[in-house]
Amino acid sequence: MFHKILIANRGEIALRIIRTCRELGIRSVLAHSKADAHSLPMKVADETICVGPDAARLSYLNIPAIISAAAVTDSEAIHPGYGFLAENPAFAEVCRACSITFIGPSPEAIRLMGDKAQARQIAMQAGVPVVPGSEVALKDSAEALEVAERIGYPLIFKAAAGGGGRGMRIVKERAEVVQAFDACQSEAGAAFDSSEVYCEKFIENARHVEVQVLGDRNGLRVHLGERDCSVQRRHQKLVEESPAPLLPAETRDGLRRAALTVAAAVNYVNAGTVEFIVDAHGHFYFIEMNARIQVEHPVTEMITGIDLVREQIRIAGGEPLGYRQNAVLRPERGPRDRLGAPRRLQRARGQPSDGALRGAALLRFAAGQDHRARRGPRRGDRSNAPRPARDRARRRQDLYPVPPEAHGRCGVPRGARQQRRAGAAPELMDPSREFLAAIRARVT
Repeated sequence: MFHKILIANRGEIALRIIRTCRELGIRSVLAHSKADAHSLPMKVADETICVGPDAARLSYLNIPAIISAAAVTDSEAIHPGYGFLAENPAFAEVCRACSITFIGPSPEAIRLMGDKAQARQIAMQAGVPVVPGSEVALKDSAEALEVAERIGYPLIFKAAAGGGGRGMRIVKERAEVVQAFDACQSEAGAAFDSSEVYCEKFIENARHVEVQVLGDRNGLRVHLGERDCSVQRRHQKLVEESPAPLLPAETRDGLRRAALTVAAAVNYVNAGTVEFIVDAHGHFYFIEMNARIQVEHPVTEMITGIDLVREQIRIAGGEPLGYRQNAVLRPERGPRDRLGAPRRLQRARGQPSDGALRGAALLRFAAGQDHRARRGPRRGDRSNAPRPARDRARRRQDLYPVPPEAHGRCGVPRGARQQRRAGAAPELMDPSREFLAAIRARVT
């Protein structure tokens, strides 16, 4: 096991990794930018080191600076968290060359799964169903038109190196193809430094279901059940639920087997998530694999009782998984949920005109493994405060576990009108099972 791990990330995931490091008796080193010099992770990490100025490209994305920080602090391993360098195969290769353990999959697996068009090919070769579409990245708009006519409308263009809902365009008729392809290609080049685009048949009224997998260096792989993330806004997940509701047993088992098949096809080691869409008839199709820990990993942890970050560290340290599929707690024992909300807040009805967040918008968080508050406004924060004050408030993070007496205040999310149509607006101040049921009714 490692004696010191450098955390190349910030915010909630940095706190999450620090907590597990403490439980394992491993010293944590936080690599931070100047902008995060007063953040909460800075206060709880065992050591800290600045890796650059405010801009992420000069700090959290600065590979030489991150590697130098690991060398200076005598860190044996680097945990990239999610985002930033988490799915950068070049970074994983540099870590390997410098004899620093990258806590994540191999550079080869990251590269294979990072290109979505190539990932589709791998899945097809492994016998996993994929959505009908282009077999390789499209060369130009003329080829896009040709493929569109072949697979039919509606269809969706996707950035081959995309993620996070960016680089996607839905096309419903021939007249939209060229404009949508050009826009998608332009966005992909700007966001991912790769303008490669492919297309798929757009399956309407589909559900988005993802399967969590773990694999060790001995070739043993298990799944930890699935999460339904169908409730989305602008391709961003709002609600995650596990186990996925209303899935036929045959579909559920098929999803899990397919996820393990895809992982085995690239000799996947460590934690990863295989994503599928499921149509109204229960047929599922592979869409991509995320070669990293995900934001929503606590949902699976709550169901199975397995600490995914702990498993990441153990596997990266060369330890065997230590259990087989039949030893994993069945996720069907009960549902757990994750709620997401738009970042920007508006004042709730009845809030004072000065913008102070107080009164009816009180939220109380319970302590324990089953309740995790990622972050949020605190007493006295102002929704219409000057930019410096908003920036300071935004940097504040809540460290797990949140004490029972902890509380924060928030207003109604900008998405309130959409959520009110689901009959859920009154519950926004106290997310409950009734609220989740109302949201779920919209997509089932």
